Amino acid sequence: QVYLEESGGGSVQTGGSLTLSCKPYTYFYTIDCMAWFRQAPGKEREEVAGKHPDVGRYYADSVKGRFIFSQDNEVNTLYLQMNDLKPEDTAVYYCAAPDRGLCGNQFTYWGQGTQVTVSS
Repeated sequence: QVYLEESGGGSVQTGGSLTLSCKPYTYFYTIDCMAWFRQAPGKEREEVAGKHPDVGRYYADSVKGRFIFSQDNEVNTLYLQMNDLKPEDTAVYYCAAPDRGLCGNQFTYWGQGTQVTVSS
């Protein structure tokens, strides 16, 4: 079982920055694959960034060059640093981990979600 605790988010103006945090609580030694998703009202959930042992960090084209996925192993926390935010980045953001913490499995563990609102 994996519990994901998110924090961060909020409201900013266009061009602003926010950083989201995600702390996994799990008895798995490590979770090699994790991802950040977002869902805007009326839209499908979108994977925006993640990490995988085979490819390292990866990003959706919509956020590439603006968002940074990082982690601090000392505090076992992952971060999504979001720069140059745009109104279309407005959404609820979730961190996610795959079933049994195994890469290639479906993402079945989700954080509680945190709202990001970007005003023009």
